[in-house]
Amino acid sequence: MLLTELLHPGILEALAGAGHGARVLLADGHYPASTAAGERARTVHLNLAPGLLDVTVVLDVLLRALPVESAQVMVPPEGAPEPPAVTEYRSKLAPVPVEKLSRFEFYDAARSPDLALAIVTADIRTYANLLLTIGVRTERTVRTR
Repeated sequence: MLLTELLHPGILEALAGAGHGARVLLADGHYPASTAAGERARTVHLNLAPGLLDVTVVLDVLLRALPVESAQVMVPPEGAPEPPAVTEYRSKLAPVPVEKLSRFEFYDAARSPDLALAIVTADIRTYANLLLTIGVRTERTVRTR
């Protein structure tokens, strides 16, 4: 039995093969994952029913499992208020930098060959998509036996 709370075999496998600079897409239930994700990325569907599992729940687990270097969020056209999901992500990821991208810029970033994993959730919030860049594990996180 694993000591980590992250137990999903497909997610663990994809993260084990990803290194520094690889990306992880956390997609809301509206995201076109079949056409707007990197070709080499493993796609994991966690969208059983609308709203049942959202990006924030997945983010919380991932933040305890891997270092995050930076993040990108999808935002509505200029002039629209920042979506509540984006505000929430900024708070959870601080002090990690969070870059805003327009819808199509975000799709292009998610199609990157660096995308190792796409996790499709059932998040029903609009603009709840998040793209994480994996960082480097620091010495203080390594336990010796």
